[in-house]
Amino acid sequence: MARKKKEECPSVPAWIISFSDLMSLLLTFFILLYSMSVLDIKKLMKFLWYFQGEKTTLISKNVAILPPISMLPKDVAKEVKKRIKKVLPIHAYQIAVIENYVLIRLFNDVAFEEESYKLSQKSIDALKRISEVLKALAKDDLEIRIEGHTSTDKLKNKIPGVKDTWELSIKRAVNVAQFLIRMGVDPKKISVAGYSNTKPLYTWNHPLLKRRNDRVEIFIQVKKIRKDLVKEEKNLSKKAP
Repeated sequence: MARKKKEECPSVPAWIISFSDLMSLLLTFFILLYSMSVLDIKKLMKFLWYFQGEKTTLISKNVAILPPISMLPKDVAKEVKKRIKKVLPIHAYQIAVIENYVLIRLFNDVAFEEESYKLSQKSIDALKRISEVLKALAKDDLEIRIEGHTSTDKLKNKIPGVKDTWELSIKRAVNVAQFLIRMGVDPKKISVAGYSNTKPLYTWNHPLLKRRNDRVEIFIQVKKIRKDLVKEEKNLSKKAP
């Protein structure tokens, strides 16, 4: 009978293999938890402006909610567009960023009742959402200019209390300004102007284009943009695929 060969290395107990698998899974789990807890600075900056006026609240030894800050103009434009596109058709408004200005253009055929300077229900809903964004911005960094425009230099029909298109353009701008003030926007930050038909968007003799010269424009100027936020924005743009 052959002698049984003695094992050189004893086999590892089966429970050790299961235990090592468990430790590997736990390590993976904690790594995932840590990776999900790392703050995205860009998203944090966008989130903080919702808490304007709040006191600094300590989160940890290294992270705290800062005092109110200024959003970048293009972020303001995105926020405004996200809100008003829910209540206005796409042809009723335009939004653009010009240097440190955000331009919101509301066309009069939707913004006002026909042959009137009275706000329509759709424009009231839109201005409510615009006022929410304006109130959230740091007050010291904000300047708002509202301009009224018409497509012609003569009134098509008589409007009670309105002498000419100059007065109509001013009354429309004033109505928009007064509504924003009622919604809580600081009146010291608002100025108004009326230009009648002296600043047309389109000069071609086409009825549809000429009609779009009837408009109210809201210029939102973010006067102080923090340089570190601009630098952070540029760096994130470069890293984006």
